[in-house]
Amino acid sequence: MVVARRSEGQRFTELLRHAQLAWLGVAVALQTATYACAAAVWHRVLRRNNVRLSVRGLIPLGLAKLFADQALPSAGMSGTLLVVRGLMRRGVSRGLAVAAMLADLVSFYVAYALAVALALAILWARGELHRIVVVLGFTFSLLAAGVPLAIFWMRGRAERRLPHWMRRLPKVGEAFDAIIEGRPGAIFRGTLGAETVTLQLAILAFDAATLGVMLHAVATPPAPAVVFASFVVASMVATLAWVPGGLGTFEGTCVAMLSLHGVSIEAALAGTLLTRGFTFWLPMAPGLAIARRELVQTGATEPSSERSRHP
Repeated sequence: MVVARRSEGQRFTELLRHAQLAWLGVAVALQTATYACAAAVWHRVLRRNNVRLSVRGLIPLGLAKLFADQALPSAGMSGTLLVVRGLMRRGVSRGLAVAAMLADLVSFYVAYALAVALALAILWARGELHRIVVVLGFTFSLLAAGVPLAIFWMRGRAERRLPHWMRRLPKVGEAFDAIIEGRPGAIFRGTLGAETVTLQLAILAFDAATLGVMLHAVATPPAPAVVFASFVVASMVATLAWVPGGLGTFEGTCVAMLSLHGVSIEAALAGTLLTRGFTFWLPMAPGLAIARRELVQTGATEPSSERSRHP
């Protein structure tokens, strides 16, 4: 509604119609790199524990995890549990599969917190750090610290029962059962922590670069630092909003951030919608298909004792 009242619809349509196809190809390559990095996080943990699965073979799980996380907002737990089952179906022990996903979850929030700090530093250096953004950044830092702390708290309760009211929360009971079975020594062995955080930062950088490429396709983009800060702040708001896929919250924040830095509303909207097309909508169909396949095949091969424990 804001864009419709403050922009020219014809100009927006022209920008989309004349988007340069070469840049769209670059966006496909960047998004392919994000799935390779996501698979590489699990691959590094498994390889350090003498389990050899190829990065290429793990990429489909990245698509399935994206669908689960976007369709069911649960701080990443929905996709995490799905990938644990997918790894077990590939012959990985439950303890090591959980360890791989714990490493993924913890490194994700560490990398996200670093990216938010960098985005706030960029805005501060440019004299454009608004108080609201600072408050959101502080709130997100609590979430980023809270998820890993909650994981370690759950592990500390391995010998005790989870309170009944917590088990009634969606996915919490299953997550607790999985976490206490994880192999803690396999999570961050040697340089594994630095490697996984670096891969998570690469995913954020590739996603932000996709936004920059889409702005190149429709208009002259701002500086790369501004594009990165706009993308990270928009992602942060979408995460805090707890809306499936961050629909509306990401787009609105990203357009607002870009327009504050001199990008026309039409170009900002066109670039943002194209970015969401590549990062969210395009992978959803294969993600749904892979998620259904993983769940069906896992249910068919899971021992009856396991099915009874995890209905």
